[in-house]
Amino acid sequence: MTVYTIEGLDTVELVALVLGMKPSEEAVIRLAATMNEGWLSGGPLAEVARESSGVGDRRLARIQASIELGRRALHARAARRGRVISTPDDVAEIMRPLCVGIDQERFWALALNTKNMLLRVIPISSGSLNASIVSPSILYREVLQIGAASVIACHQHPSGCSQPSGADIQLTRRLVKAGDVLGVELLDHVVLGHNEHSSLRDLGLM
Repeated sequence: MTVYTIEGLDTVELVALVLGMKPSEEAVIRLAATMNEGWLSGGPLAEVARESSGVGDRRLARIQASIELGRRALHARAARRGRVISTPDDVAEIMRPLCVGIDQERFWALALNTKNMLLRVIPISSGSLNASIVSPSILYREVLQIGAASVIACHQHPSGCSQPSGADIQLTRRLVKAGDVLGVELLDHVVLGHNEHSSLRDLGLM
């Protein structure tokens, strides 16, 4: 008998396994095609599920849970506690797994100790297709609770372009001022695009 590993299954077979359906079923094939096109969350995946026979909310939730577990596993491997954060590239490597397939802007704070070692990645907010709402008071409250010495802000642009917006620049300067008052330095603000990232510090915008 041939034994197949999970790694050897194609997307159709993986979707069928997660849903408890047959690989030949139309719903499975359509969902796998949607995922292969890069739609791992949000409207397109849910739309296909609603239009497909045999795929209800519970089965859709199984797929979404599987995707989220994958994101978190990749992120956890990159964001091990105690890792030293030295460059914007380090930030991008840690945070990019959490952006895969996400069609809403999300914002995080990377809390560091005095040696720039990562203490925790703190989710701050999620928003619309092109904006997240960030309150300096909420960000620094979380950071201060774990005794961080400094912080790096990070968010992703679902559009794929990492160029900081005017709102990004204004927010960064507000965070710098708030950090100065609280004694927690904002080291950088990194914006993630699809295959690129920008550092507001490197761009001279903070």
